[in-house]
Amino acid sequence: MQTNNKSTRIEQHTIYQIPLDQRHGNARQLFTLWFGANLNVLTIVTGALATTVFGQSFLSGVVAILVGNLAGTIFMALHAAQGPRLGVPQMVQSRGQFGARGAAFVVALVIFMYVGYAGTAFVTGGQSLHFILPAISERAGILAIAVVSLTAAIYGHDLIHFCTRMMTYVSGSALLLCYIWILFVNPIPMTYLTRGTFSAVGFFGMVSIGALWQLAYAPYVSDYSRYLPPDSGPRQAFWSCYWGTILGAVLPMILGAMIGPVVTDGNVVNAIAHLTGRASLPIMLLFAPGVAVAGSICLYGGALAVITLAHTFVPQWRATSRARVLVTLGVFFVAILIGVAGESNFLTLYSQFNELLLYLMVPWTAVNLVDYYLIRFGNYDVPSFFAADGGIYGRYNVAALICYTVGILVQIPFVATDLYTGSIARAMGGIDFSWVVGLAVVSPVYYFAVRARPFAATV
Repeated sequence: MQTNNKSTRIEQHTIYQIPLDQRHGNARQLFTLWFGANLNVLTIVTGALATTVFGQSFLSGVVAILVGNLAGTIFMALHAAQGPRLGVPQMVQSRGQFGARGAAFVVALVIFMYVGYAGTAFVTGGQSLHFILPAISERAGILAIAVVSLTAAIYGHDLIHFCTRMMTYVSGSALLLCYIWILFVNPIPMTYLTRGTFSAVGFFGMVSIGALWQLAYAPYVSDYSRYLPPDSGPRQAFWSCYWGTILGAVLPMILGAMIGPVVTDGNVVNAIAHLTGRASLPIMLLFAPGVAVAGSICLYGGALAVITLAHTFVPQWRATSRARVLVTLGVFFVAILIGVAGESNFLTLYSQFNELLLYLMVPWTAVNLVDYYLIRFGNYDVPSFFAADGGIYGRYNVAALICYTVGILVQIPFVATDLYTGSIARAMGGIDFSWVVGLAVVSPVYYFAVRARPFAATV
């Protein structure tokens, strides 16, 4: 990704395949993209769930964070490797598994996910700005962060890549300063690390949150690798994404688990300020841009997903860069409403939102990865993605849709949330293994259901 002209021009491409003569960059740049994208207050908030919502001790919380992220990132990075080969956004590529119209439900779900995550990013950014400048209300801070996110999303792919690379240094400095301050300058009481107790329910709940944090990137990770040349290598793309997002997510999450005992009313920003004293202002100043960048990633991906959904039902429409800008504005306004409406009960709503997404995204991931790596071996007919009748993939892939539905249903007895607990989860004391069951069931069922079907062998 070049950081000169390209990052200062509004991106011209939307959901269509990136021409080979316009591919650029290398797989190593995916490391800084996902490392920088994860270094923000929202990631710290997620880590704080371990010792707040799930009531774990610091040690058990850290282990849960590691296990969940290490497992979930495998699937996320496998999706990233698809971008250089196909050159299209992830949701467009899903038409190859579910059919032109069969993919519409998954795309709509992903739009909901994008908007929700953008809203949560705006809330944490608003809290940060309110702390830096108390004269600015949290609501005004939410609006300010949202506008910055919107600007980056409008300029698009290359500017977002550039911003995340900058966050590697900017937000990375804030994270380092936090650790130095609360471990060496003004050490936190050791009682903070021993509060809470291990419970299987809380431990596996946090494992699931860590896995979801990574699985939630799956629907758009290839959006940021689709500009790479096809010869940049799927293996390099996999490992760059894997280690970039593992390190970028785990380090802030461990900090969140460490400061969890200080969090009140779900406000992690105030907890950081309390523990870092006079260093809190520069820390928040350095963290604030990272939340805006995270928001821009959600707005950008959300716009591509909305265009993909609209194209499903109006296939003759050729979306331009102007259309992408207008759609981005629409996603922006909806995310603002969610952020403002949910700011007073943020941490609880955020946890429930994560749980819901996990159950719905797991079967999609299983179908997509089995189809790409074990059925078609990466060989897709890209023009069929944009055909009104779905081309060789048709309007609906019944096998994929049935497997997706089965994947949701099979998880229900294993679900354990505040809103609903399945019979098997209840019998196991409230432990939630639903996402593991979903992956374990859908993957082989889909493979054996479609392996004999003839497929096109050209991209």
